[in-house]
Amino acid sequence: MRLFVAIPLADAVARELTGLTARLRSGESRGATSPLRWTPPESWHMTVQFLGNATEQQLACLKAQLSQVRAAPVPVKLGRLGCFDRAGVFFADVTVTPELAALQRAVVAATSLCGFSPESRPFHPHISLARARGRGPDSHGRGPDLRALKTRIRSQPAFTPFTATEFVLYESHLGDGPAQYEARLLVPLRNG
Repeated sequence: MRLFVAIPLADAVARELTGLTARLRSGESRGATSPLRWTPPESWHMTVQFLGNATEQQLACLKAQLSQVRAAPVPVKLGRLGCFDRAGVFFADVTVTPELAALQRAVVAATSLCGFSPESRPFHPHISLARARGRGPDSHGRGPDLRALKTRIRSQPAFTPFTATEFVLYESHLGDGPAQYEARLLVPLRNG
């Protein structure tokens, strides 16, 4: 099973992102297959730590260890729209607050007790909104598709800030179409 820890989005932010992506998608050529695979709203989340493949024993360990994480509610503010050009991902950036950084460190410490290692890259929370299609030799830049999308962004949107009151251990089910996410554990965030 493939697992990750994430913060779900507030309904207001999901509605704002739905409107934004609908406007951006309306600028695509009619009748043609989209050069981008748009992520469905039910899949939007902010990853705290990607864990990858896990055994049943690791799942049991994760449930036990993550249940012990004590962290304050996390103020969440989405920032600018951007692209990871090499990965071919269009995203909404998330501001790293002290509370979010503390939660990420606590989650990594808990998951390390179950045999998981932290990412080697710096923590860069974001909401993946679309991915460029293609995996060919020139696909590392995903060039024209993402550049065309960037030209349709006239100004950076302002999103409603919210306070996350829980984080979730998700299992990712892959198959035809977008991944499906199943919540395996909900952990409340509270002071004290």
